[in-house]
Amino acid sequence: MTETKYAIIQTGSKQYRVKAGDVIDVELLDAEKSGNIEFAEVLLFHDGKVAQIGAPTVSNVVVRGEVLDQVRGPKVIAYKYKKRKGYHRKVGHRQNYTRVKITEFAG
Repeated sequence: MTETKYAIIQTGSKQYRVKAGDVIDVELLDAEKSGNIEFAEVLLFHDGKVAQIGAPTVSNVVVRGEVLDQVRGPKVIAYKYKKRKGYHRKVGHRQNYTRVKITEFAG
């Protein structure tokens, strides 16, 4: 059984379980393409042997990543309909995301 490092980070009111080399889509961040970014809100860090649980965050660990691209998610369609009233409404939405590759854990 291989022991790998992983962390649970929080960004944009969502939580992600990440390890080095993962590519994740997070809510749109103000970061340039091919730039570096740090996630300081680490809720849990597991170094392969011992887990550090934050209260609310682990203070001495930072997750670093590289911004790959700014992408758009799939179209989500909201359709409202009332029977026998002749009412229907269709609205589409596409969310913007930042694609990040996790490079390392520091601290």
